[in-house]
Amino acid sequence: MELIRGAHNLRPRHRGTVATIGNFDGLHLGHQAVLGQLAEKGAELCLPTVAISFEPLPREYFQGEKAPPRLQRFRDKLLAMRRFSVDRLLCLHFDRRLAEQEAADFVQELLVDRLGVRYLVVGDDFRFGRNRSGDFQLLLEMGRRLDFHVARMHSFQVDGERVSSTRIREALGRGDMDTAQRLLGRPYRLSGRVAHGDRRGRHIGFPTANLRLGPRPLAVRGVYAVEVFGLDNEPVPGVANVGKRPTVDGTQNRLEVHLFDFDGDIYGRHLHVDLLGRIRDERRFESLEALKAQIARDAEQARQLLRL
Repeated sequence: MELIRGAHNLRPRHRGTVATIGNFDGLHLGHQAVLGQLAEKGAELCLPTVAISFEPLPREYFQGEKAPPRLQRFRDKLLAMRRFSVDRLLCLHFDRRLAEQEAADFVQELLVDRLGVRYLVVGDDFRFGRNRSGDFQLLLEMGRRLDFHVARMHSFQVDGERVSSTRIREALGRGDMDTAQRLLGRPYRLSGRVAHGDRRGRHIGFPTANLRLGPRPLAVRGVYAVEVFGLDNEPVPGVANVGKRPTVDGTQNRLEVHLFDFDGDIYGRHLHVDLLGRIRDERRFESLEALKAQIARDAEQARQLLRL
């Protein structure tokens, strides 16, 4: 899959395509249905597919620190999208210019003039342009006039309710990993590269792989039973803490994974960690000894959840 960062990097060879537009946060079952429709139409018309997304997400631009946490970092979205037959991901920088662009101008300048879109598929709640004035009806009218077809995907439902990133965040917030997994179509996953930590885990008998998760708010926090991919003989089971490590006055978001029955040098490896069951909240302990005793209990509970 080709990543195109910004409309200024579009070239004449990128013209002639089928496209979709959205945040695609989490790439849940609803997003997957849209991408599936896109792939089918691309194959039918013998045209490449392009998904158009944004950095930062529009809600992050408008709401700042009050914006709800993402389900995925951009890199994780990129990796996940590669599994759904998307030929190109066009990432637009969402700034004041884009926020204030009239909806009709967005269609004319980007979809028609730069991409030469022949077919566009969007979700049934898609809105765009200045003051969210653009909608499906506007796309239909401009498509008829400018010779491209527009299709609307109806909401994908699970248990009689619409699948959405908001619904998944709510499930994750209450530790309901089973519901999150059903809405995503896969376990909830965090990814990152193993970095050197402070080695406290090794000193108390529970060495951990440390993955730094960046400064943005997280959709999950606490202790989880996990399976780790990216190592030999995967998946490797374990127990993980997601958060800022209040016992040692941590300030950065980290994913610390203790791998069961594993010993090896994995610094620099890129790991994918599936969170399968929530054990407890992250909390502060009065001493490292108290923390050590709790980790032992967490590990035992994780083994039970993973049926080891």
